[in-house]
Amino acid sequence: MLVSTMLVLTKPRRLLTACFCALALGIPAIPQQTPPLPQQQPVAPKKVDPVGTAPAAQQPQEQGDARFTAQANDVIVPVTVTDDRGRYVSNLEAKDFRILDEGRPQKIKFFSHDPKQPVVIGFLVDTSSAMRIHWKTFQEAILELVWALLPGDPRYSGYLITYGNSAELAVNTTIDSELIAAKLRQQKPSGTSALYDSIYRACTDRKLVPGEPYEPRRVIVVIGDGHDSVSKQSLDQVIELAQRNLVTIYAISTENFGFNNESKDDLERMANETGGRVEYPLSNLYSDVDGYLSHPSDDGNYALTVGSGAYSSQISSGILRAVGGIQGDIQMQYVMRYAPDVDPARPRDYRRIRVDIPELPNVKIRAKPGYYPFPARGGFVTNQ
Repeated sequence: MLVSTMLVLTKPRRLLTACFCALALGIPAIPQQTPPLPQQQPVAPKKVDPVGTAPAAQQPQEQGDARFTAQANDVIVPVTVTDDRGRYVSNLEAKDFRILDEGRPQKIKFFSHDPKQPVVIGFLVDTSSAMRIHWKTFQEAILELVWALLPGDPRYSGYLITYGNSAELAVNTTIDSELIAAKLRQQKPSGTSALYDSIYRACTDRKLVPGEPYEPRRVIVVIGDGHDSVSKQSLDQVIELAQRNLVTIYAISTENFGFNNESKDDLERMANETGGRVEYPLSNLYSDVDGYLSHPSDDGNYALTVGSGAYSSQISSGILRAVGGIQGDIQMQYVMRYAPDVDPARPRDYRRIRVDIPELPNVKIRAKPGYYPFPARGGFVTNQ
């Protein structure tokens, strides 16, 4: 997606992998809520909570008609904590946190900050015509993200959905990163954008992993500008579906420097309302370049000439930092679980939660703002 001449992302894969290892500590996938599957025995044994027994692992169906629903017996809350300089705070314990559910303090029954917990990640890649300009560089960045998050360990799995005129499940859930890499190399951007339909498919139409969404927990990474022009689903519908199915949405925005992106707020909303965040690798390319906005040229008022090696390097570095930021967030989160004291006589469709650290009032805490205490309508559908 960017310029094919690259000084960072075209280096050998081993060197790039080393860069990612320096950016974060391991891949923590953190458990989320388990949708039970009727009349199926789980293949994996039950896992034991630090404070009790986790729900039984879920067995994926062999055929594509079974539907899964997410229940809220326990509420799963992944939390990212950073200091005033954006550095991860990684030495906290359960006693440091306080969770308020509709204003009422909750007892944390499960707490984890283990970098070796499983995760299933959906890579949702914009293949519309808007991606043509910088496709090559973004393609390489996505490959590095896939290789970093799917190292061949059965605890880490992923799938690929491409969206242009329609949303396509290009690679179903797998631990083999090369299957996703091979399909990415075949993509040629064209057409319109069906982003919302791609999120719908990620939440309804793929093969599940035993134990979802507790172990592994569910994450989506959108690589696109947030624009949607042809989806059958609406923004509100897919946000609710992601929330009900305990999916955290991250994004790497492909918004170009100097362009006004009317869909930026939609991308931010999807991420914020599910507990994720958005990276903007192309928005501040020139902020640390000497002569920024002081050397006009035919390419615009930029200090770096478009098409030059310095220009390509700056773009590649920005994307690499964004990829590392998403990877670090997934790896460095705390995950907590609590049993909400929901009064069955006074049900609420959506409950608001708040996470704070009373002894550290100046840190920045990112967590989802609420949850639905009822099953998702339709739930997940497996697809071989």
